[in-house]
Amino acid sequence: MADRMQPHQVQVHGLKGHQQQGPSASKALAVLTMLPLGGGLLALAGITLVGTLIGLAVTTPLFILFSPVLVPAALVIGLAVTSFLASGAFGLTGSWSLSWVGRYIQEATQTMPESLDQAKRRMQDMAGYVGQKTKEVGQEIQRKAHDGK
Repeated sequence: MADRMQPHQVQVHGLKGHQQQGPSASKALAVLTMLPLGGGLLALAGITLVGTLIGLAVTTPLFILFSPVLVPAALVIGLAVTSFLASGAFGLTGSWSLSWVGRYIQEATQTMPESLDQAKRRMQDMAGYVGQKTKEVGQEIQRKAHDGK
């Protein structure tokens, strides 16, 4: 157990000439400026909370008395607003769809003459190919017919 390590002690010395100073002047000025402002806003928040609670205490009996009228009225207004927004959304969707169809048709008619010309050329080439093949087959049949006699 003699080879057990002994704990070391470490001494830490501060830097010479470096002394702890208080907060800077700009930080102190910021605190002095923000403290009254924050306190005032906190006071306004408290006053607003108290006013809300008083208003709720006064109007709650009125809401209970007039709820047979207020609830259906709120439902009607809510449904009216919802239907108005839905009709606007459907109108925008319909106009966008018509615009898309119009652009699609316009693009299709612009590229159609090119497609038609290309289809005509293909048909002419195919007709020429079929005609040539028919002629070759006819000649082959005639040759075999002459050879067979």
